[in-house]
Amino acid sequence: MNFDLSPEQIMIRETVREFAEREVKPIAQELDEKSEFSYELTRKIGELGLFGMNIPEKFGGQGLDTLSYIIAVEEMARVDGSQAATLAAHNSLGIGPLLDYGTEEQ
Repeated sequence: MNFDLSPEQIMIRETVREFAEREVKPIAQELDEKSEFSYELTRKIGELGLFGMNIPEKFGGQGLDTLSYIIAVEEMARVDGSQAATLAAHNSLGIGPLLDYGTEEQ
């Protein structure tokens, strides 16, 4: 078995790490201390394509594998658990039941 990351997974890791360091880390503590939610930051995460990682391409997602999704959550969690939870929720709690039990129309 080959346990090395693919070139695409390495790119995802580097992209999310750079984004988290540049966009999330500078404001994470302040958001936490003020118990605030940043819609602007959430929008940026979405623009990066991180909210549709494991959604099939036919539904507008990235169609990536589970490991790629986990790598992204892990990299986000390095700097802010709240944003990692937001990322995970969008990719699993929100869309998971629709992918598993929904109809094509949903």
